[in-house]
Amino acid sequence: MAPVSVVMVGIGGYGAEYVAALDRLPLEKIRLTGAVEPFPTRSCAEPGLSERQIPVFPSLEALFQAGCEADLVVIASPIHHHISQSMLALNHGCDVLCDKPLGASIQEASALIRAREASGHSVRIGYQWSYSEGIRSLKRDIQAGRFGGPIRMKSVCLWPRTLAYYRRNDWAGRLRDVTTGRWILDSPLNNALAHFLHNLFFLLGPAVGLSARPLEVTAEVCRVNSIESFDTVACRARASGDVEVLFYGSHATQDSYGPRFELEFEEAIVAYKTPVGDVKDEISIEADGRRVGIYPSPNAGDHFAKLTEAVRAVTGNEPVECGPEAAAAQTLCMNGVHESISEIPTVSSTLRRRSVQPDRYWIDGLDGDLRRCYERGVLPSEAGVSWAIKGQTIDLVNYDHFPTSENHA
Repeated sequence: MAPVSVVMVGIGGYGAEYVAALDRLPLEKIRLTGAVEPFPTRSCAEPGLSERQIPVFPSLEALFQAGCEADLVVIASPIHHHISQSMLALNHGCDVLCDKPLGASIQEASALIRAREASGHSVRIGYQWSYSEGIRSLKRDIQAGRFGGPIRMKSVCLWPRTLAYYRRNDWAGRLRDVTTGRWILDSPLNNALAHFLHNLFFLLGPAVGLSARPLEVTAEVCRVNSIESFDTVACRARASGDVEVLFYGSHATQDSYGPRFELEFEEAIVAYKTPVGDVKDEISIEADGRRVGIYPSPNAGDHFAKLTEAVRAVTGNEPVECGPEAAAAQTLCMNGVHESISEIPTVSSTLRRRSVQPDRYWIDGLDGDLRRCYERGVLPSEAGVSWAIKGQTIDLVNYDHFPTSENHA
């Protein structure tokens, strides 16, 4: 059998890690036929590609125009290119693995699903926890009713980011692309921490390949960095069955914390805590106050299982467990968060703190505030946090266009 021909879109940043992962696959399995990168000399992967005479093109359009072959297109480009490049790849008869998040708007997500259906090819979204055995086994048991009905799902992740993080490109922290006006909606919720919001809806999904759809969301956000978007967010969503879904995330804390999640069911509590000290790297099940079982850590195994699955699927009948339908729940909730807030407040200078090594800002007291809110299952405004302004509750039942005002204009 001929090796699967692969094109890599985006070889800088995380894309370079995809290139390294492709290089670890057996030569008889895959053949990297080309790459796309508008600034190839900035990538640590470029010298290796040049040495192997793998062509690098400035755009996916240019690659296809040059006649480059591809069974599978792997996309690790900026957020606002994910869906348009995925659709272009489908139109050229390719399967797609697109890294997280799915995109910036729910209408784009719907367009991708339609394009996939018309093409007859597959699309996978690279939320790596959704490819782990621990998460997939847990989801199967939730579907089977092992723990009774779900009541509340919550997750927290506090990952500080430096000023260099927001200066690394021309779209970090932006709401729109400065050139095209296309939505980006970059934020913790739609980039680095998108995994953990997605995971809550994914685990609630009623079937393989589906996530639970958020029915409404209320949000509170703020920022300390000089960006358009927010660097701190807390939100409460509702899913079918009146399940409460809570998420807390920030790039503006003093210290790292998480990711953690806690899933409350009628008959058990399932929880994951990032291993620190004596905490084991595993998902635990507790019932009646005692531990009754575990699942493997969502970080166990190969973080690029998503890639090997996508390669296998080109020549085999591999079910898509994390496609655009599953990933769209995060997009929908994220769009609702932006609709919920009338403006993004910048915290008072009295709360702003700065370090030099590393060079970054943080919000004084935010670490404890968000951790306490997570433990109590409340929004910051409900806990009396000074910067918190409660947003509107946004009905997402028939929501199909971001922003709503643009759709009705």
